Amino acid sequence: MNSPYPSALLENAVNEFANLPGIGRKSALRLVLHLLRQDEDRVANFAGTMLKLKREIKYCAVCHNISDTEVCNICSDKSRDSSLICVVENVKEVMAIEKTVQFGGLYHVLGGIISPIDGIGPSDLEIASLEERVKSGEVREVILALSATMEGDTTNFYIYRKLQPYGVKVSIIARGVSIGDEIEYADEVTLGRSIMNRTPFDESYKLVSK
Repeated sequence: MNSPYPSALLENAVNEFANLPGIGRKSALRLVLHLLRQDEDRVANFAGTMLKLKREIKYCAVCHNISDTEVCNICSDKSRDSSLICVVENVKEVMAIEKTVQFGGLYHVLGGIISPIDGIGPSDLEIASLEERVKSGEVREVILALSATMEGDTTNFYIYRKLQPYGVKVSIIARGVSIGDEIEYADEVTLGRSIMNRTPFDESYKLVSK
């Protein structure tokens, strides 16, 4: 079957862009053609930036957020409440919550949520390191801010059970975020109110279980 592309190089480049999440083949072609129209220095800078990102990016040794240093600027900020930890699925949620300017504690990035169908179990996430942070005795409250999906709720319950022995308060964001919604797509006002109006996890779980 003949290729619809006039060049194998063009087709290969489109294939690479189409592998990115949310990028279809038409969008990939548009991006590749845009790069072709740029001068060589600009394309080299683009490629170099991506390589530098991959080679030099760090993950915070405390919360696992993306960082330029061993400890991210949030964890190293002494003005933040280190006794309050907000647990999120990934870096995008940290950025979304920070935009609300409603949260002054620290974060813990799990790196995903429990999803057996995708082969992701508790050991694949940063749950053990969260337990270690709580075990230190410096944490008074853990806020679970995962998406309101079945996988998110499963992860919430697993973390709740893991942290129960330490007597720390575990709360969950208010359901201003609709069931099935992703945290990163919530508007800033709704997300901010959800953080501020959080409820104890055990109370929320009792309501769901009834």
